[in-house]
Amino acid sequence: MNIGRKLKELRLQNGLTLNDLASRSELTKGFLSQVERDLTMPSIATLADILEALGTNLSEFFHEEPEEQIVFTSQEFFVDEQEDYSIEWVIPNAQKNQMEPILLTLHPHRKSREMTSHPGEEFGYVLKGAVTLVRGNKKYRVKAHETFYLDGSKGHYLYNNGSTDAKILWITTPPWF
Repeated sequence: MNIGRKLKELRLQNGLTLNDLASRSELTKGFLSQVERDLTMPSIATLADILEALGTNLSEFFHEEPEEQIVFTSQEFFVDEQEDYSIEWVIPNAQKNQMEPILLTLHPHRKSREMTSHPGEEFGYVLKGAVTLVRGNKKYRVKAHETFYLDGSKGHYLYNNGSTDAKILWITTPPWF
């Protein structure tokens, strides 16, 4: 942690000049400038005084939230190859989240795993090819650039009756795959 830079950020967030902070903390402008540039390190007591003048304390100042990963690369995907299809988990450890997105590649004349009745919802976007969504005794044709959305109250699966692989972005909530 760069203490000087963090102190300067706090000062600027509070709309204070070095003179303002010096007056509030009863320290000199020159000393505070040196602290902000990491040319000198304040004692714990002096740092506590500076932080009090900035409206915070040592505990809050040193508390850092772990940075949440937001972007994932294809090297982080997990792939499960089956005879009829392959599944790419595009968010590592998505089971801990509210939803679980996967990329499903469904081989020609094959079907996906059957999804049994479950609480929750599902969304699919056909990226490539075409599939048939079979839900109960009803069938729905879904082509490339079309979507499907359903609740999990009835069992269902996808079938690829085409001659090339179909690729589907499939999202379930709660995580199901």
